[in-house]
Order: sequence, then structure tokens, then C-alpha cells
Amino acid sequence: MEKAGKLSPDQLEAFLAGSEPFQFEAWDQASLYEWVTGTLREQGYSRLGRAGKGLVRRYIAKMTGRSRAQVTRLIGQFTEQGDVKVKRARRHRFRTRYSAADIGLLALVDEAHDTLSGPATQKILYRGFHEFADVQYERLSSISAAHIYNLRKRREYRERRMNFTKTRPTPVSIGERRKPEPEGRPGYLRIDTVHQGDLDGVKGVYHINAVDEVTQWQVIGATEKISEAWLKPVLEAILEQFPFQIRGFHSDNGSEFINHTVAAMLNKLLIEQTKSRPRHSNDNGLVESKNGAVIRKHMGFDHIASAHAEAIGSFYMDYFNPYLNFHRPCGVPEPKKDKKGKIRRTYNWYATPWEILRQLPGLAECLKEGVTVERLERVAGAESDTGAALKMQAAKRKLFATFEARKIA
Repeated sequence: MEKAGKLSPDQLEAFLAGSEPFQFEAWDQASLYEWVTGTLREQGYSRLGRAGKGLVRRYIAKMTGRSRAQVTRLIGQFTEQGDVKVKRARRHRFRTRYSAADIGLLALVDEAHDTLSGPATQKILYRGFHEFADVQYERLSSISAAHIYNLRKRREYRERRMNFTKTRPTPVSIGERRKPEPEGRPGYLRIDTVHQGDLDGVKGVYHINAVDEVTQWQVIGATEKISEAWLKPVLEAILEQFPFQIRGFHSDNGSEFINHTVAAMLNKLLIEQTKSRPRHSNDNGLVESKNGAVIRKHMGFDHIASAHAEAIGSFYMDYFNPYLNFHRPCGVPEPKKDKKGKIRRTYNWYATPWEILRQLPGLAECLKEGVTVERLERVAGAESDTGAALKMQAAKRKLFATFEARKIA
């Protein structure tokens, strides 16, 4: 059939009038379309009249076994383009907005901050571009919190980070005998103790966690023991690190805080001391949540010998506490009453403790003597959020390396 396209109209008519069964076979669709193109060109299809075109159309339909509609489509393609070619199916694809470099940057940020929540990570990415002018955050600065979780599922992200979550202990229910009333003023602390476990009957280090109720300003210390003699200097150092005046000191009923030594120290500083009420387990919920989300997340659950308390305290003061207060966003609760009168909290704003403190009215009057807003601004802007986090993580790795070295020795 190589010369079939050169048949005259009479020959085509005689062929179509024949009653013998006839079947055209092609190697593939491309070969079939090539034959259709050659036939239309040899017959001069565009120059034929109505009768001639109909004759060629029937001829192609019989040779190819295609329906009338399919032949019409092939001839239409030939008329428009000059040939008949296989059209490759092109699926619709959405434009990729975030590159592999962006996903790698997100993995770096999560690694530095130990994978915060979506809204908190969104705040860090926003601040990275808009406050610290780091151009590599430009695209990620406008990402939604929901899409952060999508990117964390991508293969590029999972290859960069492998995240293992250890089983967390059940939080201890803590009440309060008299609830503090900060009335929007900073300086009302919630304080609790986190123990780093026992090993062969030997007690581990104790972390002392203090969080301001209004601003979520957080200061952590470490001590070898929680007796009065060991705890007093740590508490004094913790209170000294807060930039604002301390008005209230709220704890559970543990004897490490409810004793004459601590009471005398607080009375000397004119700090109000309150303790837990029974059957009010959420009274001290703020510091309890920080115990898990901050201390346990970074220090883990394994035993750490109490002899490392001084080194851990130095790490907290020099790296960890500045990172928490100037570079780690927190969810700010917005209490609302539902139809039944129950108060529910929503978290529409994520900000660092310094950002929360900075927007409070009358801030200058709340600061300690010698502490100024300008000085705190300089500390906050000295480095980016992720830069401070990476520096903190490097210091933490060195700290944990000393733990392992001492175990081997």
C-alpha cells in the first residue's frame, strides 16, 4: 500500500465499491498517522472539491478502520497544521512554588528549633525575612501554617530530617490555694521543678523552670539537689535574669518551694507567694506545658548526673534562656466565652516573649532599674531567630558531649 496515496479518483471509487474484506495494519499509531498525512498530501486534499474530499475521506476511513468522527478530526488537524501527529497527553500540573532549597531551609529551621508547631514556625520564617532581612526566607515568609505540615511530608524534607518522638510521661496534676491575679501586668511567675531521672538509685539533676504568666518570659536554672541550701542561690539567679520586677511567685505544694528559706527570700524582695489549690489541676498549666515543650524536648528523659548542674546552668544562662525569650515564638491565648459560658482559648497570634512584653502598656515602669527597652531591642536584633537557634544547638551538643565523655571515663 506504499503507493495507495497516488490512486486516481476512478481507482479510489472502484476500490471503495469492492466487497472484499480489507484490513489495514500499521506498526503503531505514529505510522498510521504518517500514512494518513502522506495520502492527504498525494491526493491534494485541500484542492479537491466536495465530492473529491468525500471520496478521500471514505477511503481513509476504510483503510484505517477509524470512525467518521475520528477521520474528520485527523483531516482537521492536517488542514490546520499540514500534517497529522500523535498528541501526547499533558496532565495539568500546578506551578511549584517552594523549591528544594526552601524545603531544605525549613528542615534547617525545624532542626534548630526542634520542630515547633506550624504557627510558631510560620512566625520564625516571617521574622527571618521581614525583621532580619534574610533573603533566603523570602518565599517561606508568606507560607501558611497548614502548608508547613505539607512540606514536612515531602521526600526532600524527610531525607534531611529523621524525627523520633519519645514517649512522654503523664503530667502531674497541680492545684493552687489562691490564684494570682496579674491583671495584664508582667512579674507573676509560675514555677516548677523537672527531675532528670534516677540511675541505680542515684538522683539526676533538677531543672527549675520559671515562666511569667502574662508574657511567657521563661528562665530556667539547674541544681544538684532541691534542698533549701542548694535551691536558694539558683532561685536568686533565676529571679535576677527577669528584666521586669517580680510581683508574684506561684508554685505547687512541693516542699522545695514551700519552706521558710524560700519564704524569707521572697518576703525580703516583697514578692507575693501563692500555692496550689486542690482539684484545680490547670492552675499551673502554663509552666507544666513548658516543662514538656521546652525542657523535656531539649534535655530529653534520660538520666543526667547531678554533677553537671553547674554546666547546665551556664548553658541555660548564656544560650538557652536568651533563645527562648527573644527568638522562640509562643502561642498567645485569647480567651473567649462560648454559648454555655465556658471559657475557650484560641491561639491566633504567635510571638516571642519579648514581642509580647514590648507591646504591654507602661512597659518602662515595669522594667528593673538599669534595664531599658533599647537594651532589650539590641539583644533581640543581634542575630536572627535561626542563627540564635543554631548557636544554641551547637552549645547543647558540646554540653551533651561532656555527659558522654564523663560516662566513658
